[in-house]
Amino acid sequence: MALILHAANNNKNALKVLIAAEYNGIKLELAKNFNMGVSNKTPEFLQMNPLGKVPFLETPDGPIFESNAIACYVTRLKGDNFLHGSSLIEYGCIEQWIDFASMEIDLNIFRWLLPRIGHMVHLPPPNFLKVMGEVKQAESVIPIRSAKKLAPSKEAVQKDESKEETKKEAKKEVAKPKVEDVEDVEEEEEAPKPKLKNSLDLLPPSKMILDEWKRLYSNTKTNFREVAIKGIIFFTDV
Repeated sequence: MALILHAANNNKNALKVLIAAEYNGIKLELAKNFNMGVSNKTPEFLQMNPLGKVPFLETPDGPIFESNAIACYVTRLKGDNFLHGSSLIEYGCIEQWIDFASMEIDLNIFRWLLPRIGHMVHLPPPNFLKVMGEVKQAESVIPIRSAKKLAPSKEAVQKDESKEETKKEAKKEVAKPKVEDVEDVEEEEEAPKPKLKNSLDLLPPSKMILDEWKRLYSNTKTNFREVAIKGIIFFTDV
């Protein structure tokens, strides 16, 4: 299977890949009748490349997108070609300058170029003269007021003191309870609460002598149930 590059023939990122392939002696085929915005939206294309990124390289081992990754892949296809470096330091330096070109050069050029060729909206710099009018430098600097607070006048101090006194008096009047209310509260506290009646208090006093029954209970070793019942009957009937 041949290597097929899906991109327009005037795509600058595709040219990057084609130049690397030419230097390494790798044959690439451009996809026929590729139309940006149409060909990369078809179900067949999205099945191979779900993100729809362009350029996109179709290889026997699988798809690759991103132009830098495709260019690196192409330069490594032949083992006897050291286009991508012959040592780790050379490989690192090459990757360093590839990233520098993409992030520092291409990105800043596009910000200037794309609006001028109609691929982005051109936003002209703001016209400060039209917005703010003519600005002139002041001949003299406006004095800044001191940050220190001015001392209040005597009348203001007296008014504040009178307000504070009236507030204190109002608080005292609110806090003082009336004498009548205090007396009523004291009377309610002194009045004894009525005792609740117990239903057992209404029964007649028992004739049972508890101490005698305890003595009988302690001295009984056998036949306790019979003796205890007889003892209760005896002591209650006395």
